[in-house]
Amino acid sequence: MGLAIFDIDGTLVRGPSTEKRFFLELLRRGRVGPRQVAGFLWFLLRYLPRYGRHVFKKNKAYLAWLPEDEIRALVPGWVRGGLAGAWFAPCVERLRQHQRAGDTVVLVSGTPQFVAEGIGAALGVERVIGSGCVVEDGRFRARPPLNHPFRDEKNDILAMLLREYRADAAATAAYGDSIYDLPLLVAVGRAVAVRPDEQLLMIAQAAGWEVLGPVREGWWRRLKRGSLLAGLRNRLNQQR
Repeated sequence: MGLAIFDIDGTLVRGPSTEKRFFLELLRRGRVGPRQVAGFLWFLLRYLPRYGRHVFKKNKAYLAWLPEDEIRALVPGWVRGGLAGAWFAPCVERLRQHQRAGDTVVLVSGTPQFVAEGIGAALGVERVIGSGCVVEDGRFRARPPLNHPFRDEKNDILAMLLREYRADAAATAAYGDSIYDLPLLVAVGRAVAVRPDEQLLMIAQAAGWEVLGPVREGWWRRLKRGSLLAGLRNRLNQQR
């Protein structure tokens, strides 16, 4: 038995991130109002000097002042419906293989903890580590997350998991899709690049890592070869 660590967005779930999808669900339900918009904008201005271009990934303030228990209660139904067609089947099947082999499976993602827990429940994964949003008096607050599994922090989480499960890094598998997953991927014995971005693909090929699924091209390259413009035209035609 070993340890297998899976990223969520871009790895187990295709397309827009689960956080973006859940935000749109809150918007659809009318749960995002002026206070949440103001909190989100305030966070950007307040923490841009600290986080730079990654400030959007740190910003969970669209949840500010919403009741935690009510928002959590929306997640199971949203996972069943909102993610029904978004799973990347080859990676989900790989997760199932680890489960059947008796491996310890852990989801590690920058999506909010309560969203990651809902996804874990749907996949039968008990151990889930997401972003810890600040909650006081039962309501979310417009503050930086208590923890945010992103870049080097994923490597710190790996070290914690290895100690907790008394596992060997050389016998551990990790699955990620982005160059930001690199600190985690280089630290394990079995790294799998899942639908990798172009930067990660280059590293994966040079290192001889397994690549699961097609490369995920950046928007600039898709624009240059016309696929992005073609996709926009198709969407406009469908709306007519």
